[in-house]
Amino acid sequence: MRIIKSEDKALFELLQGRTADLEKVENVVKDIISSVRDGGDDQLCAITARFDGTALTPSDLVVSEAEIKAAYQKVNDSFLAALRVAAQNIRSYHSRQLHNSWIDPQPDGTLLGQLITPLSRVGIYVPGGKAAYPSSVLMNAIPAAVAGVQQIVMVTPPDRRGAVNPHTLVAAAEAGVTEIYRVGGAQAVAALAYGTETVARVDKIVGPGNIYVTAAKRQVFGAVDIDMLAGPSEVLIVADDSARPEFVAADMLSQAEHDELASSILVTPFAELAEQVQQQITRQLAQINRRNVAEKSINERGAMIITATLDEAVKVANSFAPEHLELLVADPYRWLGSVNNAGAVFLGHFSPEPVGDYLAGPNHVLPTGGTARFFSPLNVDTFMKKTSLIGYSARALARDGEHILTLADTEGLDAHAASVRCRLAVLANGMDNSETTE
Repeated sequence: MRIIKSEDKALFELLQGRTADLEKVENVVKDIISSVRDGGDDQLCAITARFDGTALTPSDLVVSEAEIKAAYQKVNDSFLAALRVAAQNIRSYHSRQLHNSWIDPQPDGTLLGQLITPLSRVGIYVPGGKAAYPSSVLMNAIPAAVAGVQQIVMVTPPDRRGAVNPHTLVAAAEAGVTEIYRVGGAQAVAALAYGTETVARVDKIVGPGNIYVTAAKRQVFGAVDIDMLAGPSEVLIVADDSARPEFVAADMLSQAEHDELASSILVTPFAELAEQVQQQITRQLAQINRRNVAEKSINERGAMIITATLDEAVKVANSFAPEHLELLVADPYRWLGSVNNAGAVFLGHFSPEPVGDYLAGPNHVLPTGGTARFFSPLNVDTFMKKTSLIGYSARALARDGEHILTLADTEGLDAHAASVRCRLAVLANGMDNSETTE
């Protein structure tokens, strides 16, 4: 693993080299989206057969209630118990994010306010195929359900036999998903965005996927809303001499096993700790199933950054704006106030990142690639929309009318001014206020 000093040019290159190159698949994705938009279910199935090797007909797309019930017989009790604890924690955490509509009436009859209402129909993308990610189902669907979304539509790639993993199906049922379709990739995003004969279009698409899914979300944005453009996963660990090397190494590898493009970064002023972590990584790599993936990630995307002080280490973390930030230091709460940019912060030696991935309650759909500078984790607000309320009385319009006319005239918008001026003329003629507020 690379060891970089904080003043090295390599640190800048590391900070800049984390975004996915969506342009290299842009044309392929554009063709897929166009085909599904024009060809509906038939093209949805044809593209799935071509790219995923799964033969489907339009009648196969919908996952039936019988399949969901059967899935419960295929999972064990310990999984179901763990899933339900996680779901309850996620539901409880996100319930605290709810906001109420508000109205602020004034003595002069003016009424201003804001309606906060859920989206009607959202689509959640859950990776699938050979793997199962029930935690992603919970993290995407439960905030939508808490927000009050009535139609929560899940798309997920089936295996080559056309089956959806039973753990994924059980998670969907527990989380409140109302429709499930066995399709993935850019074609699933296109179906959600534009609709087909079987899949009705949605208002918003959320959830992580591969580079084709991410590129498709970017291309359909505007026809629908999206949550964010997710890139390869990342963890940055700020550690002092109280950190245990085996903990640090384990946390770095837990991120590296996700993806060969994942980034695992240690930032510390203690060079001896970095050396010990390096030894632990070599030892622990031999013990994990996804060794080849993790080893390539660690070697090509991992790094250890040596700083002069812990304060400098936190500044490097803010520059990186990581998806996951671990503060493996003696007093993590002392440093929390210095953290400006992170998707999620894990405080102390016994708060490893997998706690957040699975069970704690905060969402694990987080901004990557430095976008934590301006993006937030998936949350209840992701599934809400806000509508402004404006109610002016005759008295209020009489008071503010000339200011409105001045601004409209300045912008050269005569009709804007006229719509106010005609009302001011009525008021000047003495029409009763009660009539003008009806």
